[in-house]
Amino acid sequence: MNFLTIGHRGVMGVEPENTLRSFVAAQQAGLDLIELDLHLSKDGALVVMHDADVDRTTDGSGPIAEKTLAELRALDAGRGERVPVFEEVLDAVPTPLQAEIKDVAAARALAEVMLERDLVARVEVSSFHDEAVAEIARLVPGVRTALIAGRYGPEVVERAVAAGAPTVCLNIRRLTLETVEHARAAGLRIIGWVVNTQEHLRLVRALELDGATTDFPEIKRTGRFTA
Repeated sequence: MNFLTIGHRGVMGVEPENTLRSFVAAQQAGLDLIELDLHLSKDGALVVMHDADVDRTTDGSGPIAEKTLAELRALDAGRGERVPVFEEVLDAVPTPLQAEIKDVAAARALAEVMLERDLVARVEVSSFHDEAVAEIARLVPGVRTALIAGRYGPEVVERAVAAGAPTVCLNIRRLTLETVEHARAAGLRIIGWVVNTQEHLRLVRALELDGATTDFPEIKRTGRFTA
């Protein structure tokens, strides 16, 4: 498989994260996948935002779970962008997506959309939470899943295998050759995050990872030439 370059929340290094503007920029930059984050609004909409509250990325405040979609739509998510729902992203960009879910409830809502729109081939589902990974795999036959880990050791491999995830997305600042070799022995694919410098890019290429999640589109242009 070719080395994959994954746009982190679109291209959040240059555009407002998790907005249609950011996703379109990622698609125009030729990134292989676009990563995004999903939460449920008070009325059950799959809204695209990283944090559990709106404070950091919009001009509003408070938890997403306590706001209706209409209330979320009224917020400015940066440069006049509105908080999108997952279905809008599907329609806005043709690029394959990696959708990060935060809990089992989001897994169930996402499963409904994936089954309705036949998205198994287009959407990979990721999560820090083993139970959310296992739940989406149970609900959507054939779905590709990934377990994300920020603080971890070689045991992350056993967690991924137990959750049925063929991919691990790992914080490169904690990545060791031991973990890489352990993951390879288990047949797992490995994605490194967040890769924003040439130094980090050289590291993931030297470790022969399968891809890198990045905030900046230029990593795509230089990634294939870095060894």
